[in-house]
Amino acid sequence: MNYDIKDINLAEQGRKRIEWADNDMPVLRQVRKQFEQEKPLAGLKMSACLHVTCETANLVRTLKAGGADVVLCASNPLSTQDDVAASLVKDYEIPVFAIKGENRDTFFKHIISAIKHQPNITMDDGADLISTIHKNYPELCGRVIGSMEETTTGVIRLRAMANDKALKIPVVAVNDAKTKNLFDNRYGTGQSTLDGIIRATDMLIAGKTAVVAGYGWCGRGFAARARGMGAKVVVTEVDQIKALEAAMDGFQVMPMIEAAKIGDLFCTLTGDIHVIDRQHFAVMKNGAVICNSGHFDVEINIKALEAMADNVKKNVRNFVDEYNINGRKIYLLAEGRLVNLSAAEGHPASVMDMSFSTQALASHWVAANKGKLEPKVYGISPRIEEYVARLKLKSMGMKIDELTDEQKKYLTSWEEGT
Repeated sequence: MNYDIKDINLAEQGRKRIEWADNDMPVLRQVRKQFEQEKPLAGLKMSACLHVTCETANLVRTLKAGGADVVLCASNPLSTQDDVAASLVKDYEIPVFAIKGENRDTFFKHIISAIKHQPNITMDDGADLISTIHKNYPELCGRVIGSMEETTTGVIRLRAMANDKALKIPVVAVNDAKTKNLFDNRYGTGQSTLDGIIRATDMLIAGKTAVVAGYGWCGRGFAARARGMGAKVVVTEVDQIKALEAAMDGFQVMPMIEAAKIGDLFCTLTGDIHVIDRQHFAVMKNGAVICNSGHFDVEINIKALEAMADNVKKNVRNFVDEYNINGRKIYLLAEGRLVNLSAAEGHPASVMDMSFSTQALASHWVAANKGKLEPKVYGISPRIEEYVARLKLKSMGMKIDELTDEQKKYLTSWEEGT
C-alpha cells in the first residue's frame, strides 16, 4: 500500500483517539452499519481531501465499509493529526498522504497522489482537490460522477466555477446542509476556535476586546462563545443584514479600521482575502493577537505584516509568531491558517457526527444517481437531513411531537382564518 505519513509507529495512540471519537459519533456508527450491509459504494474509487483528524478517520472508515476503495489526503498543511494518519494506514489499511507541518510542495504532491487514485467520487474541504483536477487533470473530469464539498470557502469557489461554466463535475454542497452549518459551523467552530486560541496563547478571554470578522454561522458561533467567556465582542461585516443581526444580538458593530484600534484579539471567519490588512496593522495596539479560522491562510495579509515588521518574525510559543512594528508587538497564531485545527484538535466529535453522516449519505446519493447528475452545485436532500437529525435526537434520548391529522390538514388549507 502506497502512503506518506510522519511515523507509522504512532498508530497505537491514533487508534485510541479514533475509537474515543467514535464513542461520540452514534449517527455515523449507524450509517456505517447500514453501509456494511448494503455496500452502496461497491466498486467505486474515492479520494478525500479533508482534515486528517480522528473524526475524519471514522468517516473514511464508513466509506470503506460501504465498499469504496478510498484514499485520504490533507486539506490543510497544519491540520493533520499524525497519529491518526498512522492508525488509518496500519489498523484500517486506508492509504493516507498527510503530514502535519508539510510544506506547500508536499501538500500539493499529496493532493496529486489522491488524484492518481483516479477517483469516481471525491470529497473536498476547500475545493483544492476538485480545482486541481480541473486545472491539471481535466481528462479525469468525465470519470468523476460527483463530489462533496464541506466548507463555505469551497462552496464559494465551486459556485464561481459553475457561474463561469468551468465546473465539469456535479458537486454536492454539504456545507449548505442545516445538519452541517447550523451545528458544525456554529457550535463546532465557536468552541474549537477558542480552544485553539487558548492552547496557543494561554490567554484569559475574560475582559479582552475580541474582534470577530464575519457574522456567518462560524462568526456567530465564535462571537457567542467569546462573549460567554467574558470578552467584549466587536463584529465587523460587509453585509448589512448580517451586521444588523449582530447588532440585534447585542454586539458592537463597526468597520475593521475602527475595531483595529481597540481590539486585543482578532479572528477572521469570512472566506475572503485580506480582511485584516496593512492599514489595520498600522493602528493595532501593542500585544494584539491575530488569528484566522477561515479555511485558507489569505484572510490576514501576512506578506504586508512581514513587510511592515522591523524584524524577522520571532517564534515565541508553539503556533505563535511575534512581529515588531515600530515598537509594537503583534502576535500571529498558526501562521494565519485554521487556528482551531492547527493549534487544537478541531471540532468535537459529537458535532462532526452530523456533518460526516450527512457527508457519507451524500456520497450514497451520488452513487445512486450515477450518470443522472449535471455539472452544477446541488443541495443536500431534505430526506437526508431529516434522517440525520432524527438519529441524532434519538441518540440523545430525545423525542419530539408529531403533527395530528387535524394539524396537517390545517397547514395545507386556506379556508380557515380569523
